[in-house]
Amino acid sequence: MSRIGKSPVPVPAGVEVKVSGSDVTVKGAKGTLERSFDSRMSFNIDEGTVEVVRANDERDTRALHGLSRALLHNMVVGVSEGYKKDLEMVGVGYRASLKGKSLELLVGFSHPVQIEAPAGIDFEVPENTKISVSGIDKQLVGQVAADIRKVRPPEPYKGKGIRYVGEHVRRKAGKAGVTA
Repeated sequence: MSRIGKSPVPVPAGVEVKVSGSDVTVKGAKGTLERSFDSRMSFNIDEGTVEVVRANDERDTRALHGLSRALLHNMVVGVSEGYKKDLEMVGVGYRASLKGKSLELLVGFSHPVQIEAPAGIDFEVPENTKISVSGIDKQLVGQVAADIRKVRPPEPYKGKGIRYVGEHVRRKAGKAGVTA
């Protein structure tokens, strides 16, 4: 049995889980998430926990067991606590600012780069070189943060660019000078 799939998902107080067939709706203080799971997965709701049960022991079904449990857990954590990714900008003149709900980046191009916030995502700019992406959908928060990083990824020679907070950028040595 899947080690991840067999452990039950704890449901904190204030979070409501509804199952109708293979569709699961999780409602909490921060919002509501819906997802359609594979029909080979079923969900048993007990007091304070939800258990994912698979229909058979075929290889594909076993692979979906742990995935389904992890996705359900991410939904429960998202509606109760939310997710947040922090990015930092390194480079002379690099800065970020909020223009309404969109993010404006000045990262060395001839023009500022505008990034619109999708539904369910909030941007924060605590300093002009720091960006926070937050929301209830873990996948969407990670994708938006990756899209922001993709505007100007960190380069290996000087380390300039947009990176995750705590990300280690491997540095390369520059050109060796010619000695005669």
